Amino acid sequence: MEYAISQYPNVNEVYAKLETLISQPIRPVNREKMKEYLAYFDNQCKRSKELTDEAKKIIPGGVQHNLAFNYPFPIAIEKADGAYLWDADGNKYIDFLQAGGPTILGSNYAPVREKVMEMLQSCGPVTGLFHEYELKLAQKIQEHMPSIEMFRMLGSGTEGVMAAIRAARTFTKKKYVIKVGGAYHGWSDQMVYGLHIPGTGRLEAKGIPRGANAKTREFYPNALGALKRQLWLNRLRGGTAAVIIEPVGPESGTRPVPKEFNQKVRELCDEFGTLLIFDEVVTGFRLGLGGAQGYFNVKPDLTVFGKCITGGYPMAGGVGGRREVIMSFAAGIGGVGERAYVGGTLSANPISCVAGYYAMIEMEKTNAAAIAGKAGDKLTQGLQAIIKKYELPFVAYNQGSIVHLETAGTMLLDFKHPLRLLKELKPRKHMMEEMGAAYMANGIITLAGSRMYTSMADTDEVIDDALARFEVVLKECR
Repeated sequence: MEYAISQYPNVNEVYAKLETLISQPIRPVNREKMKEYLAYFDNQCKRSKELTDEAKKIIPGGVQHNLAFNYPFPIAIEKADGAYLWDADGNKYIDFLQAGGPTILGSNYAPVREKVMEMLQSCGPVTGLFHEYELKLAQKIQEHMPSIEMFRMLGSGTEGVMAAIRAARTFTKKKYVIKVGGAYHGWSDQMVYGLHIPGTGRLEAKGIPRGANAKTREFYPNALGALKRQLWLNRLRGGTAAVIIEPVGPESGTRPVPKEFNQKVRELCDEFGTLLIFDEVVTGFRLGLGGAQGYFNVKPDLTVFGKCITGGYPMAGGVGGRREVIMSFAAGIGGVGERAYVGGTLSANPISCVAGYYAMIEMEKTNAAAIAGKAGDKLTQGLQAIIKKYELPFVAYNQGSIVHLETAGTMLLDFKHPLRLLKELKPRKHMMEEMGAAYMANGIITLAGSRMYTSMADTDEVIDDALARFEVVLKECR
């Protein structure tokens, strides 16, 4: 099986560069140029502004999901096709958001869309009863990921994480869960802990009672010694049900892990009788059909899926893994008392299952993950050349089709340096927002101005065009 990562990044080198970046003052876009870029939104995106201003009256913040919170205001998208998006004013963008990662084939991929429309003609979106494609999708996932002995489909990655933790606690009879500080595993009560910035604990846990995440713990990224200490401490208090990690590192590898990290976490979990959960919401099929677990050759006990599972179609999530653990879910008769309860009327609806099954078929046919990975390599090498040309402290690296361009280093701040965090979090976060706006004003959509997901639709021509646009912005940061 071919994977998207042609060469794993030198993690020590990446961290050395990131440390250099955050030890220096920020280098935002030239102020005059930034005014021009912000004027683009006022002049060229009037319909988006009208729509989202109206939306603010009835939708908190004017948008329904976090990826859409763009600076200076959200952009309303009307059309998606392959490598491109078009907004409500007719402006065209190169799409490096790709819906947050799931559309490895490119947006609105026609062969998958046709299969979904065919199914809609005959069955409709939901019946509440079993559909053949529930089985076909589960079998297809198992074919590529042998660790998935059984699979339970749900509505989102957040639900997948909730279910995985519930199953782990039921199966092990232990209560504690350990995550990596700074990692995002959805917004369930127990996981809004150490969110985005390591060491922050309950900082973002507004509206969540202390008891809800009292058994959640975090350890600093890549600190295996700290993880082992936490496992020892938890053992004295009744034990750890699960350790949950993103296998390329928190926030899709924004804090990348050394290549041997996952294997060492696996060994620690075995030593302490703890289940290992891989959050493959993004990496699932993006790194290859075998996921990150196939690439790293590490077998988790449970795997969480999210948006990747349906190739970008809605109601996308689930959890799979060891038969005896997944069997702890309540389902049908006999699900009272002794089993972990999960549900969801729209889980595994015909649209989602057909879309997921045919997205995987198309990825098999086209070798989409590897092609997207090559586009990621080309984009990264081009960005590195621009950074070198203009002698900028910025850092570009990639794990296949997951590309990082750190200009502000916001996500690298932590509580180990509290004064720096206090002083620099807001200005670095604002610079990140400005960079995202500057790229968008030049026809490129990114995730938060610092991350890009490439797809099979990103040809050499698309990447060359994107690099020319990036250079226009980056040269203004000297």
